[in-house]
Amino acid sequence: MIGEDDVRYVAKLARLRLEQDEVARMAGELAKILAHIDKMSELDVADVPPTAHVLDVVNVTRPDKPRPGLSREDALRNAPAVSDDCFRVPRMG
Repeated sequence: MIGEDDVRYVAKLARLRLEQDEVARMAGELAKILAHIDKMSELDVADVPPTAHVLDVVNVTRPDKPRPGLSREDALRNAPAVSDDCFRVPRMG
């Protein structure tokens, strides 16, 4: 069973500030989550192959289509500083 001290410890690790009523509520919610995980551990998954995604996802990216790029003038139009047709940036030192 998850106690309030456990909730406070986890909240501290996650840098969360919880009020007392939230600590009590989270203790109950975390207990339910852990009970669900315990129930799932009873399943026989020996014949289930490991997957990276729950659905069979193949080639979900769109194909590349060549498009015209910006002209140098358009690219430099909103630059805060330009020098010799290039972006001017502060020197790193």
